[in-house]
Amino acid sequence: MRLESERIYLRPLCELDAPIILENTMDKEIRYMTGTNSNFSLVQIKTHIENINNDSSRYDFAICLKGTDEMIGELSIFDIDEANKKAGFRISMASISLTGKGYGTEATKIVLRFVFEQLQLNRLQLEVFSHNLRGIRAYEKVGFVKEGVLRQSLYYNDAYSDEIIMALLKCDFKSMLL
Repeated sequence: MRLESERIYLRPLCELDAPIILENTMDKEIRYMTGTNSNFSLVQIKTHIENINNDSSRYDFAICLKGTDEMIGELSIFDIDEANKKAGFRISMASISLTGKGYGTEATKIVLRFVFEQLQLNRLQLEVFSHNLRGIRAYEKVGFVKEGVLRQSLYYNDAYSDEIIMALLKCDFKSMLL
C-alpha cells in the first residue's frame, strides 16, 4: 500500500528502515518532544517492525520524499477499534531539521483521508506533551481539537509536562473538506 501527496508518500515500514529509526531514537530533541526515556537496539527495532507488520490493529508507515525516496519520518495508526470506530495516532519526523517544512502536516492529511474514507473510522486520537508547542500547532492546523489534559504526566529534563489529549472526528474532517 502506498499513499501519496504532492511531495511525499507513505509506505509500510520494513526491516530496512530499522537503522534510520534507531538513529531517530538517539536524537535528543526528538526524544524530548516524544517523551522517550528508553534506549533501543537495532535488534529491538527490527523485532518491533516485524511485530507491528503482523498486527492487524495498526498501520505503520514510513514518510518518504517523492524525489529521493529518503525516509524522513514515520507515523502510526494504532489500537484500531473497529467496534467503536476509533484509533490512536502518532507521528515523528526523523530530525528536528525536517520540522517546519510542512511534511508532517502533509503526511497527517494523507492519513486523515485514509482513516476516515478508507478505514471508515469516526475518531482519531493522539497524545502530545505540553512542551511540544510545534506539534500542538501542527495538530490544530489539520483539525485536531484539545479534549483533555493529564496534568504533570511526564517528568523529563527535571521538569513536569502535561499530556494533552487531542482528537479529530469524521464530522470535523468532512466539514474541513467543504
